[in-house]
Amino acid sequence: MEKLKLVISQDKIGAKVKELAQTISRDYKDKKPVFIGILKGAFIFLADLVRSVELQNLEIDFVRLASYGTSDKSSGQVKIVKDIELDIKNKDVLVVEDIIDTGLTLSFFLKYLEKFSPQSVKVCCLIDKPERREIEVPIHYRGFYIPQGFLVGYGLDFAEKYRHLPEVYEIIRE
Repeated sequence: MEKLKLVISQDKIGAKVKELAQTISRDYKDKKPVFIGILKGAFIFLADLVRSVELQNLEIDFVRLASYGTSDKSSGQVKIVKDIELDIKNKDVLVVEDIIDTGLTLSFFLKYLEKFSPQSVKVCCLIDKPERREIEVPIHYRGFYIPQGFLVGYGLDFAEKYRHLPEVYEIIRE
């Protein structure tokens, strides 16, 4: 049986998204960045973030990477299920991720992006959770630092459940 314990409220998420959006708007002023959301988890965060940034010229794309399947542990093998579609050559790219845990998926994707010759690549994550970090990855914009626990809600899932919840919870197993 799974129980959910509230970790981040909807109000705190909203305030943090606005704060990140202000910083990103300042940093990308007069640029035309491409925001790349990592599906499926980042879709809610990315939607809220792009509606909050004050940028006139931005593009949005998605990539779907798989490493977890229906487990709560990464397989360590990352595969591209849906590739980016926009041309990012000589463009400023902001990778938007829901959670950075082991770092394996993000490290794989950052190396993959190099072959497209972007102008720059930065990373924005809602949650930095280093509990199981295996590879250090750059995080330029961080929403929340949560040291441990299996988190769900606001895009985060466990076996495709809980993704729709408007807040972030820790699964407590009884």
